[in-house]
Amino acid sequence: MKKNLQWKVILSLAVVVGAILIAFPYNEKKIKLGLDLKGGIHLVIQVMTDDALKIETDQEIARFQEFFKKNTIAFQTMTRERPGRFVVTGYDTDKQAKIKELADDYARDWDCNFSGDRVIFSLKQAAVVFLRDQAVTQTLETIRNRVDIIGVAEPLIQRQGSERVIVELPGVDDPDRVKSIIKVTAVLEWKLVKAGPAPDEATLLQASGGQVPEDAEVVKGDAKRGHGGYYLLTKVATVTGRDLRTVRRTSDNWNNPAVAFTLNAEGGIRFEKTTGESIGKQIAIVLDGRVQSAPVVNARIDRTQGGVIEGGFTMEEADDLIVVLKAGALPAGIKYLEDRTIGPSLGADSVRQGILAGLVAIVAVMTFMIFFYKLSGVNAVTALILNVVILFGALAYFKATLTLPGIAGIILSVGMAVDANVLIFERIKEELALGKTVLNSIVQGFSKAFSAIFDSNLTTIISAVFLFQFGTGPIKGYAVTLIIGLLANLFTAVFVSHLIFDLTVRKTAKRLSI
Repeated sequence: MKKNLQWKVILSLAVVVGAILIAFPYNEKKIKLGLDLKGGIHLVIQVMTDDALKIETDQEIARFQEFFKKNTIAFQTMTRERPGRFVVTGYDTDKQAKIKELADDYARDWDCNFSGDRVIFSLKQAAVVFLRDQAVTQTLETIRNRVDIIGVAEPLIQRQGSERVIVELPGVDDPDRVKSIIKVTAVLEWKLVKAGPAPDEATLLQASGGQVPEDAEVVKGDAKRGHGGYYLLTKVATVTGRDLRTVRRTSDNWNNPAVAFTLNAEGGIRFEKTTGESIGKQIAIVLDGRVQSAPVVNARIDRTQGGVIEGGFTMEEADDLIVVLKAGALPAGIKYLEDRTIGPSLGADSVRQGILAGLVAIVAVMTFMIFFYKLSGVNAVTALILNVVILFGALAYFKATLTLPGIAGIILSVGMAVDANVLIFERIKEELALGKTVLNSIVQGFSKAFSAIFDSNLTTIISAVFLFQFGTGPIKGYAVTLIIGLLANLFTAVFVSHLIFDLTVRKTAKRLSI
């Protein structure tokens, strides 16, 4: 055997043996099944970006309340009129220049306008667009963090349009739990209690003449946690979930699961100041608009001490709360526009049908090649089998996810592999018809067919790259298998098939049946 064939044989054997060792024996850790094959959940989520504007507005109100206090600017009320707009009433008109100066220095994203004894702060349009876009981006990342902590394999989480997020989670055992973890906004707030609890809203508001004060809001208690009824709370939170530094599971005084937390420096300072000024008063812990508990402040809580969230949690509920708090609060509420659960029976049926289609296609192609090209067809069939082996080896190496469209990609790559062999064999036939030797015909046949094979595979790979870049989960699976299959095709149909011809011709020195 000549040296130029030795390295080709060694390379071919190394690639094939490596692919076999990587791909077999098959298990799901090597090649994962996609949502359409394994089952799972598909969610289309609408991000309620107005919530992000509300949070930004409330934070700005809290800042300006502090600014007005430090600069001795008297006012009656400072309330949110709508998301991205708040109004100050009853201010000292002599301080108008100072208010304008504060707005210019500390609220550059806000327009400040004066109308009589009212100051109107409106969020600028550029800031509105930015906050809405940021809310969707943060929602996507927060959902991804939560899913990663849960441990779902190969999730698809991507943005769709301006305010929607697509989530596909294959192989989920408990879809309802996962959906509840994703949907929990995890907006955690500590607010002072002005009144309550009361059995109904009318009883709660008796002391205020049946009206909700402008600086307060009515919040229902979470009856599931044993804190039913209605509470009148301050509208602006003292501390929020954004101020959390650490969260962990602990136990309350009755040995029930609870969640312990510590705050960052800024949140700790505010918490210490508020508790020091509110001894003997209640402070409510509000999660997603429901009062979880409302303990009485018995002493000032040191900024480094932190606290405990109690609510009669089960072990699983406490762990789920820790997951969402660690992953971060959603910057806005979400709404499920589409919620589809795909059962594993459908996936198993898809797997069977996909495998059957693939086997039928491969067997039909092999039969045709052997019948039409005889011994050369055996060469093509050998290359085809190696193509499939290398493809699955590559999928296993990259831990790719196999989808139903991915199986279609495999079948298409098999078809293109056969097409390459047909081009080569027909070229060889033409050379033999001109009276050239077998060895020379083989060399010329491969040489003249290579450009057509390379061009067709390259253009298809480029198309598949765009599908992978811009497609959703199943389309990405199709693109991945197609790209790998076509690269394997270039190796087997051109390199390995040529090698088999060379070895056969040099051994037999006879004319092949083409």
